[in-house]
Amino acid sequence: MSDPVLLWFRQDLRLADQPALAAAVREGPTIPVYVLDDETPGERRMGGASRWWLHHSLAALDADLRGIGSRLILRRGRAADVLRALAEETGAARVHAIRHYEPWWIEAEKGLAKSVEVVLHDGNQLAPLDEIVTGSGKPFRIFTPFWRALSQRMPPDDPLPRPEAIPAPATWPGSEPLSSWALLPTKPDWATGFGEWQPGEAGAEVRLDAFRDHAEDYAEQHNLPATEGTSRLSPHLHFGEISARRVWHGVADAGGSVSAFLREVAWRDFTRNIVAQFPDYATRNARAAFDRMPWRSGAEADADLRAWQRGRTGYPIVDAGMRQLWTSGWMHNRLRLITASFLIKHLLIDWREGERWFWDCLVCADQANNSVNWQWSAGSGVDSNLFPRIMAPLSQSEKFDAAAYIREWVPELSDLPDAAIHDPDEAGRRPGAYPAKIIGHREARERALAAYGRTKE
Repeated sequence: MSDPVLLWFRQDLRLADQPALAAAVREGPTIPVYVLDDETPGERRMGGASRWWLHHSLAALDADLRGIGSRLILRRGRAADVLRALAEETGAARVHAIRHYEPWWIEAEKGLAKSVEVVLHDGNQLAPLDEIVTGSGKPFRIFTPFWRALSQRMPPDDPLPRPEAIPAPATWPGSEPLSSWALLPTKPDWATGFGEWQPGEAGAEVRLDAFRDHAEDYAEQHNLPATEGTSRLSPHLHFGEISARRVWHGVADAGGSVSAFLREVAWRDFTRNIVAQFPDYATRNARAAFDRMPWRSGAEADADLRAWQRGRTGYPIVDAGMRQLWTSGWMHNRLRLITASFLIKHLLIDWREGERWFWDCLVCADQANNSVNWQWSAGSGVDSNLFPRIMAPLSQSEKFDAAAYIREWVPELSDLPDAAIHDPDEAGRRPGAYPAKIIGHREARERALAAYGRTKE
């Protein structure tokens, strides 16, 4: 029997359309391994909601592997060190893995490659990022030309089939029990509202099938929080339980306005392209002028931040979004824009505070998407919204027919009619259990624009 190879799983927890798996199987005996590395990422270690998802996703992946004669080996520690030791232990000739763009994974790949042959495969994007470049061969910084260049390569390659079997090594190395990692919350168990999710490759396919039924109406429906207009595929895509090209091929022929959804799938590729250029994008303003922004700080700002986190701002649409996030680990796309704009511009709190909160609370917390989207909202990104474009959350609530959504997530307001629920204060119908507005819209707008003026000095 030939020497085995290691298959290093990270955010690619699937068997179908898994190029690293396909390459490993062609070589012979394959040892699939996942390393829980909380050291290499540093402050970017997975947040609580992501850890919940990871537990269930790894359990599903191990079951899928065992169904075709393999299994998942679990180890914990610094990934480069753990894999190096595992290669020595098993006599593995090399490590196959899908390419990742998070800076900590690039660091781990380089560290591992000093002593073990590492073969990286493209597989988490619609197309290899180094092939989507400008005419001069440089990476794009603006989405529209990036999308134009990527579109010329679409449709993506056909997804690879799921292997029918994976050759096993003569001897399996030891594996840590998943339960020993304590990824699930216990005291308290704040994840009781996560039950609607089905982590794993099978769950991703169920979600894709459900979305296919209304993908043709995406442009018309995805901004309405009270409907099922979005795909809800984001956590499955983040953990790689389904590939971007599988999603593309799964819905591209739906017709209608599905092209608007495909453009958003491409946005994921774009955000990785940005993080590959700016590894510190989650912590540093891409536009230096924003280093002069006088963000609020101190006890009053801290209290406002807590009110935003807990959904107690007095703006029903904002509070509904923040409570949905805390309860379910996910937030509707339109609400992500509204709540981010509110924190940054109404409360004048540094976008990085919001980015960190989302990182801990989202089951789909993704470094590239999260940081690029927050900098887009702040106006500090290389491709971003203009800061003076300040969302009016009360108008957004009415425009996108959020009454039923607010009733679901802010039960204190459930008895209010549609005419009053978007702005209970203005309607004179605010219940005593619901807070008054933390700040008026006009006052917040004037304060934000004055602060923005400081960036131009």
